[in-house]
Amino acid sequence: MSETDIVTFGETMLRLSPPGDERLENADEFEVRAAGAESNVAIAASRLGASATWLSKVPETALGRRVVGELRGHGIETDVVWSHRGRQGTYYLEHAGKPRGTNVIYDRKNTAVSTAEAREFDLDRIRDAQVFFTTGITPALSSTLRDTTLNLLKAARKGGTTTAFDFNYRRKLWSPDEAKETLTRLFPGIDVLIIAARDARTVLGFEGDPRQLAHKLGSQYDFTTVVVTRGSEGAVGWHDSVVHDHDAYDTETVDPIGTGDAFAGAFIARRLNGDDVPTALEYAAATASLKRTIPGDVALVTAEEVETVVKNQGEDISR
Repeated sequence: MSETDIVTFGETMLRLSPPGDERLENADEFEVRAAGAESNVAIAASRLGASATWLSKVPETALGRRVVGELRGHGIETDVVWSHRGRQGTYYLEHAGKPRGTNVIYDRKNTAVSTAEAREFDLDRIRDAQVFFTTGITPALSSTLRDTTLNLLKAARKGGTTTAFDFNYRRKLWSPDEAKETLTRLFPGIDVLIIAARDARTVLGFEGDPRQLAHKLGSQYDFTTVVVTRGSEGAVGWHDSVVHDHDAYDTETVDPIGTGDAFAGAFIARRLNGDDVPTALEYAAATASLKRTIPGDVALVTAEEVETVVKNQGEDISR
């Protein structure tokens, strides 16, 4: 592996959650954690043996330093542009069972990262990495970040770096039509696409089962690899015109937030390790199942735990 195997780019927020199933409007205390798709992926990949760096633009404030400090504490390298303009993004998470459900409220307008431009970063970081990763959340945050995401993908491609992208549609950030118009413009610069089956249907307008979706996406957009996730039913991976299938492992869910990021980080780490697509899917599913047992957005797992889940096919690893 290279000095930095994977470089990710995106916003990491502070997540504030009231205890238990308490309502936000009645909460008098909050649990605070750093949370962001791209940093979550970097941490998951690092936990499975890849060296990882997170790029972003962060306000030079106590809250910005809080985010960076926590991510460094998780063992990844941070390469940030410190800004004296813009604020630190946050989100509020209210846990609940059916029928209320878990609710997310974003507070991420006028953030420092929304003004980030490609020229502000050391592009050699990306060119020298094995993989550059970002998600569809990032270009949803501002028109500036739409250009920045495109330019960073171009820089990666020009440097021979594999580009990986999680479609990660968020309906609270933009409409399906806006997302489709923007994200399909990025597709020519992407080697590995990870996308939920529901997003392929709702946003891109594709029809069919996950295996058919993977084939159609791979053929139409000339990706090297396509992974279509299907929630509790696992995922399929298309590579070299062959579709591979892997079920999800059974898990008792404590906190589902960040499950997809754990999956993506593990998949990329195992591919960097030389695994084929079926094996990478297996380890990604195991990592995702472990994440669901852990509070917060981050997959605080060990490679040994993941190996045990794979070996035992999802049985209780404490036995």
